[in-house]
Amino acid sequence: MDSITRLASAAGQLPAQRLDESGRAHVDQRAVLALALPLMANSAVQIVLNLTDMWFMGRISTRALAAVGAVQWLVIVVVLVLGGAGTAVQTLVAQAYGAGRYRRAAQAVWTSMWAMGCAAPLFVLIGAARHLVLAPFGFDADVEQLAAAFWFPRVGGACIGAAVWAMLGFFNGIGRPRTTLLISIVTTATNAVLNQEFIFRLGFGIAGSAWATNVAQLIGLAFALTLFLGRGYRQRYGSHLTWRLHGARLMQQLRLGVPMGLSPAADLLGFAIFQMMQTRLGTAGGAATQIVVILTSLAYMPGFGIASAGTTLVGQSIGAGARDWAQRVGERVILLTACYMGGIGVLIALGGPWVLPFFTGAHDADAQPAIAIGMQLLWLAAGYQFFDGLNLGSSMCLRGAGDVRVPAALVLALSLLLFVPLAHALTFAPGQGWVRFLPQLGWGAFGGWIAVLIYIIVLGTSLFLRWRSRAWQRIYL
Repeated sequence: MDSITRLASAAGQLPAQRLDESGRAHVDQRAVLALALPLMANSAVQIVLNLTDMWFMGRISTRALAAVGAVQWLVIVVVLVLGGAGTAVQTLVAQAYGAGRYRRAAQAVWTSMWAMGCAAPLFVLIGAARHLVLAPFGFDADVEQLAAAFWFPRVGGACIGAAVWAMLGFFNGIGRPRTTLLISIVTTATNAVLNQEFIFRLGFGIAGSAWATNVAQLIGLAFALTLFLGRGYRQRYGSHLTWRLHGARLMQQLRLGVPMGLSPAADLLGFAIFQMMQTRLGTAGGAATQIVVILTSLAYMPGFGIASAGTTLVGQSIGAGARDWAQRVGERVILLTACYMGGIGVLIALGGPWVLPFFTGAHDADAQPAIAIGMQLLWLAAGYQFFDGLNLGSSMCLRGAGDVRVPAALVLALSLLLFVPLAHALTFAPGQGWVRFLPQLGWGAFGGWIAVLIYIIVLGTSLFLRWRSRAWQRIYL
């Protein structure tokens, strides 16, 4: 027997493990999919949420669509940076679950709730500073006014969304993705109803979408906490007994969660600046980029669901003391993520001519130019999907192992030192951009998306090599 099989015999079967007739261990593809498919479905629900919001924005105007696109990534950056303690929940819960430390798993949830409560005033302050945040980017005056109207309620209430992420991390970490899916369905259905009410019936306009999201997430959080404090979870996890704040636990969770949140935040910050570049070029380019981003979420979000299974399986394996098995099951998840995203990316590009018109108003003067640009951009987006799968799968498996500092530094450097300058150089013509000393080739939105293609290929390859290096096997939480 190899070392993995001996360990499995001594400690019980490991996550997603199948033993053949000779007692050798194999990755059970069905077990991986049994965990991944509900997570993919949960991500599909998130796609519905995003598409619903964009549909409502398109009904307001193409300018509203461009305005939301200009700031949506920046909103997520704020959530990831300030909500880092919640990001760490799935890793801590998975490892605690694998080790049989069930009350420690519940304690990670409450620690994140305390952290969100402490961070709430910062969310509100950053939301109130909307004009200071947006002024340096030089948007069209109407677009900036719309973006600012959306920014304040969306960022000010984003601590609620961060708390929901923490709750979902608990259920994912213990291998209960169907519960996560149920919470997301409740939140998304509520959001769809409230969008109509707040935007049109109450006349809140673009800000109504943000308020609808906040209220829907508050309802989702209340529902998740109700489940978490139910009888079954109280008995096994002591969920009603672990609510007290422990300073040492909070600091440990922040040390893990801050770089864990910083890694995707650095990536999304680059995309936020990139989106603002396209919006600065004009409404059509900004709206086309926003539509393409939303459509590629059909690959990204389910891919994220598959990759999230890697966080759980790797974390549970490490908690059980089986680091070699964590390597094997992690590589399977990475392969599944990359293959799925690559295939879906091509299908999205093929369907572009039929799908793109759905997101624009028929009588909007900017609609047809946005569609024409979007059809070109979809093929560039399709070109990087496989490598984005490597990026997602590797980063989420590294997260399950607690390897977060080196990946965060890597993503930060590639995003801000490679992607942003390259996108600026390829997007703007001389005299259009923010920085004069960079080359300015003036390829417009098409050039910006070439920069995306190059960046994702380099990022995905780098993080996969980090996983293959096995450096994470020397990390202990």
